[in-house]
Amino acid sequence: MDQLKPSAANSSPLTPLNFLERAATVYGECPSVVYNDTTYTWSDTHRRCLQLASSISRLGLGRGHVVSVLAPNVPAMYELHFAVPMAGAVLNTINTRLDARTVSVLLRHSESRLLFVDFQSTPLVLQAISLFPPESPRPTLVLIADPDESASPAAHFPHTYSGLVESGDANFNWVRPESDWDPIVLNYTSGTTAAPKGVVHCHRGMFICALDSLLAWSVPEQPVKLWTLPMFHANGWSYTWGMAAVGGTNICLRKFDASVIFETIRAHGVTHMCGAPVVLNMLSNSPDGGRLRDPVHILTAGAPPPASVLLRAESLGFVVSHGYGLTETGGFVVTCAWKPKWNRLPATERARLKARQGVRTVSMTEVDVVEPESGASVRRDGLSLGEIVLRGGWIMLGYFKDPEATTKCMRNGWFYTGDVGVMHPDGYLEIKDRSKDVIISGGENLSSVEVESVLYSHPSVNEAAVVARPDEFWGETACAFVTLKAETKQVPTEKEIKEFCRGRLPHYMVPKTVVWKAELPKTSTGKIQKFVLREMAKALDLSGTTTTRSRI
Repeated sequence: MDQLKPSAANSSPLTPLNFLERAATVYGECPSVVYNDTTYTWSDTHRRCLQLASSISRLGLGRGHVVSVLAPNVPAMYELHFAVPMAGAVLNTINTRLDARTVSVLLRHSESRLLFVDFQSTPLVLQAISLFPPESPRPTLVLIADPDESASPAAHFPHTYSGLVESGDANFNWVRPESDWDPIVLNYTSGTTAAPKGVVHCHRGMFICALDSLLAWSVPEQPVKLWTLPMFHANGWSYTWGMAAVGGTNICLRKFDASVIFETIRAHGVTHMCGAPVVLNMLSNSPDGGRLRDPVHILTAGAPPPASVLLRAESLGFVVSHGYGLTETGGFVVTCAWKPKWNRLPATERARLKARQGVRTVSMTEVDVVEPESGASVRRDGLSLGEIVLRGGWIMLGYFKDPEATTKCMRNGWFYTGDVGVMHPDGYLEIKDRSKDVIISGGENLSSVEVESVLYSHPSVNEAAVVARPDEFWGETACAFVTLKAETKQVPTEKEIKEFCRGRLPHYMVPKTVVWKAELPKTSTGKIQKFVLREMAKALDLSGTTTTRSRI
């Protein structure tokens, strides 16, 4: 067998861009993208992406060049996921909720050559560009105009999106990757830490990730997906490309609003949607909700969803699946694969099991929980804490321009996630915290996630986040930031919250401080920004008093 070698016939590079060509052939007249009164078919989307790729190439962009986009979930954002890499360039999607300084830093760090800008983000981008040093090259700007208004090129925007599409060549011979390892996207981490890093993924990785994510979620042919997850966040967990593979319909929404979500679900027969646990929480607490006529599959990830939130969401007709992944994995790599026998368990026990992250997806090679120093696997007892490590075909290539950070997290043949978890006796993984979020109080490791889960079960609590607060005696204690449900008539006292926790947690885990907030700081994908809350906790009086009850 030694004489048999790879050849051009069996070793062509894998790329998710091929999904679009197939979709145009198989599902050509079926709807691909729906936005307000606009509907495109898969034939339309294929043609538009080729035309746009042609125009991008004509502007001098090609292999290795970074093309950025700052836009919400509109058709242009979806099309750019195909058109930019079809021109050979690398797609960089930017969080629309970042401030001008951060956007400026990311544009310069990525060396972006071309920037597509949604009309509502124009002031943000112009301010970001104004912060460039005089000698720094600026990206060429393309305006994604208000669809209800005619647009023409302006001084700051020499091109419009619609103009590039209309002037492009529908027969463009798109630029295929030369290697599996050619970069396809550059994604900056979402901002739950203070220092976002540029994550580079290749065509091969996103091909595997997209197909694996469809399989792990059991997505059928021609689903109707409502885009409640920002496409700029890890490329919509790879479902931007995945929906083309199964000929799905992409229902685009400019912004998240619970009442609009329920209205859209009913109007379009939505079958699938994604979102962080905060999305589940908002939907389950919305007065515009009510029992859904047909089940809607919702995939949640980003943080362990509290069991109480899962129960409320499923009572409305949402079928909740739970996954785990990072920007560095492109999509989720662990899923709570459901066993039929669990359906016979009480609702509270089902919710507890579903809150676990689960087992590796089919294409992920290995997942383990190890002692960070020795690298040895922790005991599978559901109690022994360790760092979650991954090994598989769609782990990132590395951090852009940051070999030190890449080497730090990629070692001993594993990707070290920085997440703390346990492995249960049945082989299911459960996250307990980010390593930086573990609170060490009096020498005891305290999981903020466990405390938050108890707080979420309080009838008046809408959202909760627990962080470390410096303490002169204990070193650190738990500080809880809490928002209340809208229908709450009487604000519970701090003592009542503590007593509620004390009946459900070991004494050392009970929050020593409770801070009422009108809103918790979040990223655009709904992740609570604990680094912001940690700074707030540090700023509190260190005298040991716990009377902070102002609703800010």
